[in-house]
Amino acid sequence: MIKSLDDALYVVSNRPKKTIAVAQATDKDILQVTDIAIRKNLANFIFIGNKETITNMIEEGKYDLKHVEIIDADNDTLCAAKTVELVKKGMADMPMKGLLPTSTFMKAVLDKEKGLRSDKLVSQITVTDNIHGTGLNFITDCAMNISPDLNAKKEILQNAVYLAKKMGLKCPKVAVLTALETVNPAMPETMDAAILSKMNERGQINGCIVDGPFALDNAISLESAMHKGIKGEVAGNADILLVSDIRMGNVLHKAITYFANKRVGSVIIGTTIPLVMTSRSDSVEDKLISIALSSFLIH
Repeated sequence: MIKSLDDALYVVSNRPKKTIAVAQATDKDILQVTDIAIRKNLANFIFIGNKETITNMIEEGKYDLKHVEIIDADNDTLCAAKTVELVKKGMADMPMKGLLPTSTFMKAVLDKEKGLRSDKLVSQITVTDNIHGTGLNFITDCAMNISPDLNAKKEILQNAVYLAKKMGLKCPKVAVLTALETVNPAMPETMDAAILSKMNERGQINGCIVDGPFALDNAISLESAMHKGIKGEVAGNADILLVSDIRMGNVLHKAITYFANKRVGSVIIGTTIPLVMTSRSDSVEDKLISIALSSFLIH
């Protein structure tokens, strides 16, 4: 069972390395991270982008990447297409977004004929060590789905449950987050939370325990839950935090990294293969964690 981000890094570093194809690798941050990832035995890489530019950047940065294959591609669209093609042909295990727009990368990934589309909703999951030091929290969706409706929230939840189970949790506890812990018809997200809880109770959502609505404090702090008289298996002990929309998720993700100074990783699932998509503002360590988590999923 993976109980911490350090566990994930350790497990992946002691397994055979997967190969990650990087779309538009003409970026110093990408080259720095991949150099460290190789030395830490987290992954191998193939770079897609302007070969001359990448070669010069490797030499200027004195990165130990001369052995990495570089596939020449002169524009973002071609980089994305070639990256996905490598994965489809089995020449790489998964794709990673480099210095190109997310929309261009995802257009190639979700191409109906040549892409990595599945019948599932694509969603993002932030993974961080919980405040108790006893396991992981999975926060979703912080980056992909803007204002998910009830059905989309169900799929986002199920993607997170899949990831949590792969990490070793037998029956993840899911807290559906809103601004408060009571149902309020003036706040539709609280009603969605209550419905998801009932769907779980009736067997429409399986393999986990779902409860809500919860405010953040009583989802992760047993003391706070007890103070407010909130009972149940999830109260104060949530593994998965399902946010109401991207606004809540994005702020929560950044609050964890900047206010709390905690490490995070990000995983994109719902495609046939996990995607590595990091933000340019992510620390090197957070990017390495994202690489490790995505690699862990395909072993």
